[in-house]
Amino acid sequence: MIKASELKLNAIAKDARKHQCDAIVIGVGQGADGPVLLDNPLPPKAAKALADSLDALGVTGAVDEVRRMPGLPELNADVLVLAGAGKTTVSDDSKDAKYDDEALRRAAGSAVRQLAGVESVLLALPASSLAQAAAVAEGAVMGAYSYGHYRHVSAASQRDTVRNVTVFTPLADDPELAAALNRATVIGRSVNSTRNLVNQPPSDLYPDTFAAAAKEMSRNLPIKITVIDEKKLEKDGYGGILGVGKGSSRPPRLVKVEYAPSKAKAKLAFVGKGVTFDSGGLSLKPGSGMMTMKLDMAGAAAALQSVLAIAELGLPVKATAWLCLAENMPSGTAQRPSDVITTYGGRTVEVLNTDAEGRLVMADGIVAASEEAPDVILDVATLTGAQMVALGSRVSGVMGDEGVRAAVKEAADRAGEAFWPMPFPEELRATLDSNVADLKNIGDKHGGMLTAGIFLQEFVGDTDSGKIPWAHLDIAGPAFNEGPPYGYTPKEATGVAVRTLVAYAEDVVGRTS
Repeated sequence: MIKASELKLNAIAKDARKHQCDAIVIGVGQGADGPVLLDNPLPPKAAKALADSLDALGVTGAVDEVRRMPGLPELNADVLVLAGAGKTTVSDDSKDAKYDDEALRRAAGSAVRQLAGVESVLLALPASSLAQAAAVAEGAVMGAYSYGHYRHVSAASQRDTVRNVTVFTPLADDPELAAALNRATVIGRSVNSTRNLVNQPPSDLYPDTFAAAAKEMSRNLPIKITVIDEKKLEKDGYGGILGVGKGSSRPPRLVKVEYAPSKAKAKLAFVGKGVTFDSGGLSLKPGSGMMTMKLDMAGAAAALQSVLAIAELGLPVKATAWLCLAENMPSGTAQRPSDVITTYGGRTVEVLNTDAEGRLVMADGIVAASEEAPDVILDVATLTGAQMVALGSRVSGVMGDEGVRAAVKEAADRAGEAFWPMPFPEELRATLDSNVADLKNIGDKHGGMLTAGIFLQEFVGDTDSGKIPWAHLDIAGPAFNEGPPYGYTPKEATGVAVRTLVAYAEDVVGRTS
């Protein structure tokens, strides 16, 4: 199993000029009249001289701009780094500056990412509040990521990620900061572990090895892992997961990951799509469409890591992840278009497109999660290409019950992840009607993200109080970055949704306290 690298985090409140490090990072924003130097610990004279020189140096303060300069005589660092924070509202003397937490998170992550090869960094970005200091720290941990496990021939040319980061903040002696830095470390490590899982090639990560990785990753935490193999899946009638996995020589798994503290204030269920490779099955994808399909288990990876993070943070909430793991391959044993499968719980589905497989494994997982009557079910999946058509590659869709949908959006905003609420138009449900089964697995080609969500809604269970509150998170585009790295986000796996799911759990605890 590939482990996420560890970044050492600490904080100081004064003597930044004397702090020994390889590089000190200060921020530059885009003000109304040009680049503006953000709050920093430089001597006033040096700060003014630098601020007056920004235009001449070609520094704009744009997002992801990182410029290295020789260290100043007043600093105990070899390099002074100017990190762009984007559009910033600042007064002339910076005393009334307003800094967005996510802008600081990205600036810190971008600087640390681009400073690979440097051992130690002092982040002297604005961090006068706990939220700001935590954002800077979190960005640093996520920015200090690389995936070089399979590089051997050119390993010597790979630069090591930053290993030591100090956050400069007046709150360094505040007892609450230690907890904030610990949370940042846990969240960042969980995001990076999600990235590691998604980045693994499908030759190494398939249902059985994914289940083994879940066991290994939870080994030192109060977590119970239950692995349901193909024999038990067949005996209990998990037709969705079995149907998708029929064409592969690697049998499917359903993995239950449970954190159940004694004084839990709520019960949450996370259902994650874990198609470890999606060829499309007999409805075969074109070759170019398969090149990134190792990403199709990103929902299960996020669900797993979210529960592990909740456990490590000790949140008083029962959190259970259901990892729906299968490999969708074409073969003589693969399910065919026009097959009818019986999903867990008895509902039948006419499979008209074997490349609309994610909703089939998720249907089984949602029914299984419903049997335990959680307070909320959140499912997370790289479910549809239509998500990218509607929202692009950086904004995830969230659908479902209005109250849960709004709460997910609020948690995502706080966490710094982009989610957008989407509707369930009533007329789309009829497009899922089948002539031979309870449902068919595809609907109208227009609004495909929405019909996929409406399909999943059919499998959400009831309790005595009515339908279990539920929301569906489609992360198809944001789960995998095919472009250049940006902010704290590397190329390929991004680890999206972990921060939102953990923030949602924290919000639930806050509302019940």
